[in-house]
Amino acid sequence: MIESATAAPTHSAQVHHNKLTEAYLAAFAASGIKASEFHAAVQPVTVGTHFDGRCLTRPGLLQREQVRQLGADLETLYRCLTSLPERLFGGDLGAFALATGVPRQQVDAIVRGRGNAPSRLSRADLYFDDGGFRVLEYNMSAALGGIDSGGLIRAFMDQPFMAEFAAEHNLGYIDTMDEVAQTLLAECNAAPGTRPVVAFCDWPASYPELEPQLHKNAAALTRRGMDTFACHLGQLRVDEQYDVWLDGRKVDVIYRLFLIEDLLDPSGPGLIEPVLRAAERGKVQIFSPMDAELYSSKGALALLSDEANRGLFSPDELEVLDRILPWTRTVRPGPVTVDGRRVLLEEYALDQREELILKPVMLHGGAGVIPGWQTEPDAWAALLRESMNEQFVLQRRIHPHTELFPSDDGPTEWLLVWGAFLGARGYSGMYLRGGLVANQNAVLNMVSGATGSCCFHELS
Repeated sequence: MIESATAAPTHSAQVHHNKLTEAYLAAFAASGIKASEFHAAVQPVTVGTHFDGRCLTRPGLLQREQVRQLGADLETLYRCLTSLPERLFGGDLGAFALATGVPRQQVDAIVRGRGNAPSRLSRADLYFDDGGFRVLEYNMSAALGGIDSGGLIRAFMDQPFMAEFAAEHNLGYIDTMDEVAQTLLAECNAAPGTRPVVAFCDWPASYPELEPQLHKNAAALTRRGMDTFACHLGQLRVDEQYDVWLDGRKVDVIYRLFLIEDLLDPSGPGLIEPVLRAAERGKVQIFSPMDAELYSSKGALALLSDEANRGLFSPDELEVLDRILPWTRTVRPGPVTVDGRRVLLEEYALDQREELILKPVMLHGGAGVIPGWQTEPDAWAALLRESMNEQFVLQRRIHPHTELFPSDDGPTEWLLVWGAFLGARGYSGMYLRGGLVANQNAVLNMVSGATGSCCFHELS
């Protein structure tokens, strides 16, 4: 599942909290509760989930205005990204796909499997710095890590300290799984009062490892108005009428956990072709459609960031993009604009190595990410030469604030990635990943050892 984000802890990072978090830390310290005992009471619910049996010692906490601003910014970012095919390519999705770095062999599947409209299910991975939340990556897919944070939220609320603090400060939360279910039902046109049959469908190679977690999430969706069954793509059968079947059940929706990059597998075309034919004939819905990941390409962020495209956006849209999106450019030889001046990209990248990060356009899970500040100059120069005219972007480094978390030995400093979800009903909750600042991790994801948490926010 998609849940990577790049990290950039530095000497200039500083501990910073909003007033709500400061109040929580003070109240926790005054309570006399041992952090290890508090953590031990909530941690067991994370076993067998995307959190992989571990969690931070407290939730994230957001003030009312932060949530309001974040929700508005997510809507603007979504609108700008999903309108790029129209604004830049006259509606030609294939041309947009190629421009964002999609290999040609994937473009046909994307165009054939596109939805009537881009899915709204997405997650922006964010840092918080002096200017507020900044976008590291944008993930649009049904295969998003962290949608199962509701169990951890409820485990925190079962602790008397958390329940009392939440009541005193008027805190609430969003269970992202509720929003995923609502988004699926809305985008797949489920008739009121019906229970669609949903194949919660992974790729054959990754299914054995993820199967227990997928069954848990499938059961969670079943409790929310659909009959959901975990499987992999090779277990689906498409009959002569192009109906899709799973173990004798006619499937209404394929909840797509496999990614565009999986189609590069030699078995990919044979597995996806029958499903695409069924979808083209209206026999099955795909959630999210095959075009979703185009909008989470780092190449799409580069198009948004490029000053050559500023005339496509309104002043209000530009205000948001300028505030939340770091400078991002496709790696190509020649001039680029940096802070209003024209420079040669390679010269700029060599000179500003410690303030840049190199990212592959379409890969997930932190694969291929190279932070300049952790790379020797000669190696960085060689990587730049290799990546020219390949599918990579350069992005300006963000210097995030860090946050303190309780421990038995005193507060410990962590770097956080805030994963903000968007769904059919707007802002759809938050999923945190953290790494100890002392570890200097360049990529924060659960596979590489990050620790997750959930989030509470002030209610209106």
